Amino acid sequence: MKKKAKDLIVIMNEKGLHTRPATELVKCASSFKSNIALTYQDLTVNAKSLLGILMLAAAKGSKITVEAEGIDADEAVAALIHLAQTKFNIEF
Repeated sequence: MKKKAKDLIVIMNEKGLHTRPATELVKCASSFKSNIALTYQDLTVNAKSLLGILMLAAAKGSKITVEAEGIDADEAVAALIHLAQTKFNIEF
């Protein structure tokens, strides 16, 4: 049975969701079997696509909806929320 999970992440990085945090997000999302989508404003992209994430052009403070569907959907959403809360493992 496929599970679905959905939540919001808030971009806390000073420079927004630029290449380095987007790369971390893709690495994290790609470790799950579920299909994961990110939605910001009117654009929905695959969380496993670096170019897709960069197309979101999400600035600091942006609220992005994370939706996952698959056997590990809950874990995938939880991991992406944790990653956003830790500023995508970027120190500055």
